[in-house]
Amino acid sequence: MFRRVVRASKFRHVFGQALRNDQCYDDIRVSRVTWDSSFCAVNPKFVAIIIEASGGGAFLVLPLHKSGRIDKAYPTVCGHTGPVLDIDWCPHNDQVIASGSEDCTVMVWQIPENGLVTGLSEPVVVLEGHSKRVGIITWHPTARNVLLSAGCDNLIIIWNVGTGEAMIQLEDMHPDVIFSACWNRNGSLICTACKDKTIRVIDPRKEEIVGEKEKAHEGARPMRAIFLSDGNVFTTGFSRMSERQLALWNPQAMDEAISVHEMDTSNGVLLPFYDPDTNVVYLCGKGDSSIRYFEITDEAPFVHYLSTFTTKEPQRGMGYMPKRGLDVNKCEIARLYFMHLVQCSLTAISISLSLQSDLFQDDLYPDTAGPDCAIEAEDWFEGRNGEPILISLKNGYVPGKNRDLKVVKKNILDNKLSKNAENTGTVNKSASSTPSIKNEGKLEEILKEIKSLKDLVSSQEKRIIQLEEQMSKIAI
Repeated sequence: MFRRVVRASKFRHVFGQALRNDQCYDDIRVSRVTWDSSFCAVNPKFVAIIIEASGGGAFLVLPLHKSGRIDKAYPTVCGHTGPVLDIDWCPHNDQVIASGSEDCTVMVWQIPENGLVTGLSEPVVVLEGHSKRVGIITWHPTARNVLLSAGCDNLIIIWNVGTGEAMIQLEDMHPDVIFSACWNRNGSLICTACKDKTIRVIDPRKEEIVGEKEKAHEGARPMRAIFLSDGNVFTTGFSRMSERQLALWNPQAMDEAISVHEMDTSNGVLLPFYDPDTNVVYLCGKGDSSIRYFEITDEAPFVHYLSTFTTKEPQRGMGYMPKRGLDVNKCEIARLYFMHLVQCSLTAISISLSLQSDLFQDDLYPDTAGPDCAIEAEDWFEGRNGEPILISLKNGYVPGKNRDLKVVKKNILDNKLSKNAENTGTVNKSASSTPSIKNEGKLEEILKEIKSLKDLVSSQEKRIIQLEEQMSKIAI
């Protein structure tokens, strides 16, 4: 009988290629902070890079076409008082980026359409709620202005950025440091990896754990967990013998893994980047000099190795371009950006398929998630879900006009006043019509100051007249 040796896959002939030197970014002060985040975030307009900065934390935001040597005086985003640990572009606005820092705050920034001309130190909104450094930032995939942050206080906060409020706080779910947090396809669930070696699947609005697996990877090194488009969870971690592992889990039955793969014995944390359209996972290890590609299918062993791309220098950080930022005419299926500590540079790696045809490949480029949000923040917090709004890449992605991020903070005092009015009835109405004692006292102080200033001005006028008279006598 004929036995099939090679698995049929349209991604068998995928290959990686580094872009030319003139398309890379040089002379970048790569951050040396000890934190296992990607340190880089990319969208179709900009690339953001966390850098070394004295007297606080900063990151660069460069237009994609601004390649070559980056001047040391190039303006930065520099509002944090401690090192920046994580950054993430908003999926619904290519000019909005969020950052988390050692100063325990989350800041949301609006980048000018053509990039920075001067340093940016005033964020659109500062989100304060963590008591320790904030190491994880991730936007909701389908709801506008919903942002998740996780800190070293073992707390996850979900914010409504439009009002600057902390709407959900997930406390007492993680006994130790949270290594990663990821939304599922429609943003109804999150999965987390924790230092206690447990993978958790959480319904954030019900504030309950719907699935968990203790000792998903038995090694002591950090784990990562991401959702796949079919609802399964893909994890990377370490075995007890410090071998790097990949695993696939079903959240409804997490007792046993669907598939577990041993890789190598390197100690670099594997960061997974996932393409939901093609079901391909790109694995980049911190300190490694290679990218590995895996295809995830319904056939055993479920996680299939495709290929490896090797770089010359070990990578310090990495960023993944959304599908709408790729060049479909060159059959580009992914683009990753690598930060090199030794060379102080950022290099782009284009991953493509070698096809002879110049026609648009529908099977390689199914409709992908676009920049439009499916629902508003208020709808999501009330319990609604929305699937991503898909766009076609057949004629290439044409970015639309981004609207400015506006934050309307609710006045806490208004809420208190309304409650008091309900309790005391008409008494407060009469009281509110007259100014408070505190306001009257303040008004008296201002009037006194105005009077003293008037007296001072009049006395100075008299003095000026006297001096002028003396001058006239001397002149005579």
